[in-house]
Amino acid sequence: MPPMPTRPPAADESLEAWLRTPRPEAEPGIWRKGHEPRPPEDPNRVGDRHLVGGALLALLVGLFVWSLVRNGYIPVFGWILAVLPDSWAPHKTGNVNISVVVSLLAEFVIPGGIILYLTARLGRWPEVWRRYCRPRARKAGAALFRESEPEAAPAKRPGGVNGQPEDPVAWPEVRRAGEHAAADRLAEEVTSGRMNDVDYARIQRAWQAVRSRSASPHTFTEDVLRHGAAAWAHPSGVRDLPARAARHDLLLGQVRMGAATGSDRNPYTHRGAGVALDPGLLGTSLLAVGPSGAGKTSRILRPVVEAMSLQALAGRAAVVAVGAAGAGLGPDEAYDVVIRPGSPGAEHGLDLYSGSEDPDEAAALLAEALVGDDPDADTRRAATALAQLIGPYRAAHGRFPGVPELRELLDGVPVAVAALREACRAADPGGAGAALRELDARERQAGRPGDPGALLADRVAFLDRPAFSGFFDTSPGSRPFSMDRLDRPVRVRVDLPERAHAEASRLLARLLLAQFTASVLARGDRSLFACLALDDAAHTLTPASVREIQRLRTAHAGVVLGLRTLDDVPERLRAAALGAVGCKVALSGVSTWDGQIFAQAWGRDWVQTEDVTHNPDFHGGLLTRWVRAVRTAFTGQRATTKSVTVRTVERERWSASDLANELPPGHAVLSLMTVRGERTSPILAKLGE
Repeated sequence: MPPMPTRPPAADESLEAWLRTPRPEAEPGIWRKGHEPRPPEDPNRVGDRHLVGGALLALLVGLFVWSLVRNGYIPVFGWILAVLPDSWAPHKTGNVNISVVVSLLAEFVIPGGIILYLTARLGRWPEVWRRYCRPRARKAGAALFRESEPEAAPAKRPGGVNGQPEDPVAWPEVRRAGEHAAADRLAEEVTSGRMNDVDYARIQRAWQAVRSRSASPHTFTEDVLRHGAAAWAHPSGVRDLPARAARHDLLLGQVRMGAATGSDRNPYTHRGAGVALDPGLLGTSLLAVGPSGAGKTSRILRPVVEAMSLQALAGRAAVVAVGAAGAGLGPDEAYDVVIRPGSPGAEHGLDLYSGSEDPDEAAALLAEALVGDDPDADTRRAATALAQLIGPYRAAHGRFPGVPELRELLDGVPVAVAALREACRAADPGGAGAALRELDARERQAGRPGDPGALLADRVAFLDRPAFSGFFDTSPGSRPFSMDRLDRPVRVRVDLPERAHAEASRLLARLLLAQFTASVLARGDRSLFACLALDDAAHTLTPASVREIQRLRTAHAGVVLGLRTLDDVPERLRAAALGAVGCKVALSGVSTWDGQIFAQAWGRDWVQTEDVTHNPDFHGGLLTRWVRAVRTAFTGQRATTKSVTVRTVERERWSASDLANELPPGHAVLSLMTVRGERTSPILAKLGE
């Protein structure tokens, strides 16, 4: 039995409170847990400073008028007595009580009420109450209610039976299907604290399989009664991550990235709201650009990878995180497979051919990794050259060649080529003609102008180092990791040796990106969301990979790319790379050159501008001109008149100068897009909030 969870979903709430927290519908990218939608935007809304200042000014004027009334400068008392019957006058009535009442009405109540009413109307006090006082009063009242009622009733949810509210703690969907025993056991697991948010999300996914009729309700109930909250546990037996660096809502699959500021540049619905990512947004892929220290890894990639790892434990996703050794993408315990190329004693290797059985497909992926970044190289010719060698090798040996064998064949070593030819004849004496024709074609093309063999051999040489000995093992007994395993909820981290083998690390990053896009597009079962996170995508994007990234939206997959600067992307691909991804993030510290590309990608918007013109003032008579001349002599400034012209013009939502100079540290401007095509305008957010 896996160990019980040691903590609730968040440090300040239980699983019951987490489940009962409202999650209203909201715009894409808004953190929905506990979100309070803003009221409809009022175009005539008065600004905060104007409203508060006007209220204070009206209060001061009201007090001044009241003092004039009380001191007799405004004879309100006499005016009121003038309209009263003579019998009501205080000095004529014989009844003391009536005299006191009339005096109070005439001296205090009537004039005070009139002044208070006019002051409140002029100062817009009702608006001040609705905007500032009432929300704080409600929060204070709710806090007092929680203290006095620790066992509060569950939040009401629409859609209950006979109009009654649904409590998610009681698993109403399971109960309505008639599986009362399973619902009772799951509710007990929740209330007793033996279930965490990952367990809830995992069991909820299992129930969705029952609803889609891909699983039996009887089997569901049996597993729940036997294992409780540990039912359908991850193959690793782990039910939570060792540590969490971000806030997650597994009920909706969201991870909180920060909070949008109240800036007027932000969309009205997003101002002050939390900013979150989910598979619906990551399915369009994400590109984050920012210099070192801006938070690209710690505040963007680490939360996303952590969210995908939690989703994998819940049986909803598969994630591959790629970064330099010590990049901070999470501890080893948070992953099922940790791949360390070039590290002595590495437990897991990497399949150079991504588990492919087709020589042409394997050659195309390898060619993309080897020469895809070279603008002068033709990847199709390179793929043909590789296929002419690995195809005969597979026919002769039943496997693809390892890195040393492939390098010798690409170099055209006579002994290696002759040995392969003899092996082809020995493996199939009667049908080796096709393999031999491929070898003959390779020998004819070798050495010709434009032949990619020499370039391929040079690139393969980066992997044919003593540090990588045995890492790309292709022998039948080896079981290296390959991207074709992404149809299972696996968590993988690849630590690239960027310090010792920089060029090999870039080559491996291109290889992993090419293998990922090819594998997820060929998946038969796309129920799991597949995510590849590249902490440093420098020199990784190629024309072919940019085209493939656009196709991931229909494959329930996405990539998260981190760049220090767009200069690490070939100039011909920069605009295409931003167009291929749906989510774009510009962190504080980006250069104006990078900001210009983001500004072009985000487009323009219609805004109102005010042009103020100052003209010399020549109006007035002789005395006015004389006074104006004296003032100019003393101040050195001529009197002018001001004219204001309001125009509607088209301007960039965020200019290159704004992105480079106005982003505070720890902030970012991001635009989001869902796989359904819903977009958000650029949002200024403080990361980590």
